[in-house]
Amino acid sequence: MRPDSAGAKFRCEGTLERELRARGFRAVAGVDEVGRGALFGPVVAAAVVLSPDRPVRGLNDSKLLSPERRETLAQRIRERAESWAIAAVDAATIDCINIYEASRRAMRLAVGRLDPAPDFLLVDAMSIDLPLPQRALIKGDARCHAIAAASIIAKVHRDACMRVWDEVFPGYGLASHKGYGTPEHCRALEERGPTPLHRLSFEPVRAWSRFRLETNPQLDLFEAAGAR
Repeated sequence: MRPDSAGAKFRCEGTLERELRARGFRAVAGVDEVGRGALFGPVVAAAVVLSPDRPVRGLNDSKLLSPERRETLAQRIRERAESWAIAAVDAATIDCINIYEASRRAMRLAVGRLDPAPDFLLVDAMSIDLPLPQRALIKGDARCHAIAAASIIAKVHRDACMRVWDEVFPGYGLASHKGYGTPEHCRALEERGPTPLHRLSFEPVRAWSRFRLETNPQLDLFEAAGAR
């Protein structure tokens, strides 16, 4: 299914969910992913079926919310949603199947963990290979409450993982940049090389891995390739 097009300005609302419930669908899930452009760690997806009787106010694209607001909303979503689920696909798999397919896999896994199962999917900008009616929405996390809710709990979960991995791999600044390609992160890659959780198929991770091997032929390939 081709994603819907949209203009430059959006208003996040629950119109689509209401329309679908009026048509007889009872478990409309919003689905989104975070971490697609990061250099480190997994891509994380979430699926959420919001309750029409227990609304969560203030939902929006997670990127437009402060960390504190995201945390508050994530807690409310988990408490009030009819169902929600999170799934992740790790860096090694991303390197094997590419980030697009890894994102779709994470979304599919998250949907599969919903209980009860959804009967319609609203997905941010892509389709999922599941035998369910679905609609792909460009900028869906800025337009649709259910997708926004999924983006928020996925973002909060992945950020929490980054804080843990910051302690496991000190010196990379993971808690601050969350694995994205900031100048701080690129400097750390230049100085330290990639960790086992870096995406070796992504630049500049691949470049620094190759550079370390070329400048130090005795360097163990297992170490240089991220301990795989």
